[in-house]
Amino acid sequence: MHDHHHGASSSEGQQRRLTLALVLAASYMFAEVAGGLWTGSLALLADAGHMLSDVFALSLSVFAFRLARRPATPQQTYGHHRTEILAALVHGLLLVGVSAYILSEAFERIETPREILGAPMLAIAAGGLLVNLSALWILREGRHHNLNVRGAWLHVMSDALGSVAAMVAGGLIWAFGWSWADPLASLVIAVLIVFSAWTLLREVAKVLMEWAPSHIDVPEVERSIAALPAVQSVHDLHIWTISSGRIALSGHVVSKAEHDHATLLQEVSDLLFQRFDISHATIQIETPDFERPGGGVCFT
Repeated sequence: MHDHHHGASSSEGQQRRLTLALVLAASYMFAEVAGGLWTGSLALLADAGHMLSDVFALSLSVFAFRLARRPATPQQTYGHHRTEILAALVHGLLLVGVSAYILSEAFERIETPREILGAPMLAIAAGGLLVNLSALWILREGRHHNLNVRGAWLHVMSDALGSVAAMVAGGLIWAFGWSWADPLASLVIAVLIVFSAWTLLREVAKVLMEWAPSHIDVPEVERSIAALPAVQSVHDLHIWTISSGRIALSGHVVSKAEHDHATLLQEVSDLLFQRFDISHATIQIETPDFERPGGGVCFT
């Protein structure tokens, strides 16, 4: 049985939010680049580099949403929904590259300190924080339902924390002349980026490896189906994620001979949807003496 109803948030609304966040990030990125060059601050340049990755990541996310809305074809039966997973993969790899660059520059600056303008650095970092907080508010609704939006939200969140680190460093340099606070803040930003990248890449790997979603207990699903009065046994049960909010299930259910198969199919489908929120299910109903292709009788 195939049921193509999905409970994911509206892709059009998600795309609009991503586009607005993209405009905000792009508009302030140039200010941070100019500010970093003017003040001599690596933390500001690191934050600007991270914001550049935000712009690239958000652009990929918007593109992925547009591509995912294309209809399925006879050869691409699931359509283009996995595009958002590939976009999230690029997000994670981009974060790793940005963090590696920041770490390299930070260690160089620790060995060779440079003069930094603390007060302008503090003001520019504060502006970056306001921009990032605005983007986080815009993306807040979609991050729990869509991995692509979650990737973008993580980008912006780590960037916001980076802006805080840059603000603290700017304040210390302005008040006490502690130039070492700038590369130290850059190291903090790099660690935040690595953490975001690891979290995102781990979720992407689970989808690409077709693991069952972490919130679904597969043995419990199997036990629940097997507990139905008309079910004799369950085998070859698979649960995986097609894309964010699109969970698929396939399985073979052996029925008791006297039970109507159409009724049993409806019972299994209702159970999966009501208890586990799985609406895309493919169930094969079998009798105890069903012979599998290639020989062998199913008595599982």
